[in-house]
Amino acid sequence: MPEPFMQQLFAGRLGGRNFGKDTTPYKFEKIKRAKRAAVLEHPGVELIDLGVGEPDEMAPEPVVKTLVEEARKPENRGYTDNGIGEFRLAAARYLEEVFGVRGLDPDTQVNHSIGSKSALALLPSALVDPGDVVLMTVPGYPVFGTHSAWYGAEVVSLPLRPENGFFPDLDSIDRATAERAKVLVINYPNNPTGKAADRDFFSRVVEFALRNRVAVIQDAAYGALVYGREPLSFLSVDGALEVGVELHSLSKSFNMTGWRIGFVAGNELLVKAFAEVKDHSDSGQFAAIQKAAAAGLASPGLTGAIRDKYARKLGLLIEVFNELGFSARMPEGTFYLYLPAPRSIAGGERFETAEACSQYLIRRHLISTVPEDSCGRFLRLSATFIAGSPGEEQRIASEIRQRLAGIEFEF
Repeated sequence: MPEPFMQQLFAGRLGGRNFGKDTTPYKFEKIKRAKRAAVLEHPGVELIDLGVGEPDEMAPEPVVKTLVEEARKPENRGYTDNGIGEFRLAAARYLEEVFGVRGLDPDTQVNHSIGSKSALALLPSALVDPGDVVLMTVPGYPVFGTHSAWYGAEVVSLPLRPENGFFPDLDSIDRATAERAKVLVINYPNNPTGKAADRDFFSRVVEFALRNRVAVIQDAAYGALVYGREPLSFLSVDGALEVGVELHSLSKSFNMTGWRIGFVAGNELLVKAFAEVKDHSDSGQFAAIQKAAAAGLASPGLTGAIRDKYARKLGLLIEVFNELGFSARMPEGTFYLYLPAPRSIAGGERFETAEACSQYLIRRHLISTVPEDSCGRFLRLSATFIAGSPGEEQRIASEIRQRLAGIEFEF
């Protein structure tokens, strides 16, 4: 049978004529398949999902109320293009109140995005040309790197390892690579490691960027979800506004994942370039959503209750998994635990990878986690598992303990 002509038309960045022929499942697709299989094999047994990376509750009521009110107003029905002033002003005030970033011009140094993922996808078209080098911390969210590679850039991974405190070793970048680098992408508080940046690290990033004439993209999607410390913004460090922007999202801090709203703030030229690309890519987020988000940003205390809940649930997971022989400790930020994965079970199965261990936990015990094998062998556990009350959280923790009791994990 002749090949359909459409198969010959796909861009090389998607595989060209081979697009759609690779049947190798992506990591998260493997997890989905394993969960479906486990539920079928164990009917009536509850699946405990510690892998999902999105909030487990609705957005705060004041935010929802504002959306309902604003959605009924005819003046909010149209395109918003590069956003409304009310949201930009609320974002600038939020950065000042929560992170101590003062003096941002909401008209020139802030722009809304349809979630931080959209911003990460659009920014490469403003910065990256074929042959450029993009430096990215790994493991992490791959969207900026994916789009950069599509534009012909070389994406260089900067591994986050325990021995470096889960910070990139900027001094390890050879001179030739640093000279070709156009962009450095970082993410703190970090998904998946749970590491939060300190002022010293951000200052070293600024120094590196100035020395090598590199733009910095700091993904702060989990910016306000920190424990035992105050939230810290890259933009609050001397020199940061000269070299980069910070991406914020209301998805995690305000339980607004599906609302798709965030913002880009920082260097005026970079924000202007983002606005230019955005203007040719979308027509802006619904004004009612922007106004509801502005209401949330004006009440940052709403994040406090969300953060306290995650701290409580993380504490339960830490207690249980430490009892089972894992090495778990409170993350500095995000809602994830990042645990070294066991290599085997005494007298039983061996796990060549973290993924193998994750598959075992799903299929045998209906406990879902996310494996990470790029920089060592780790499991990411999320505190966003569904539980309607503290009592229900305790019940789920006890269920995990019972399912894995008696198993001697070897590391």
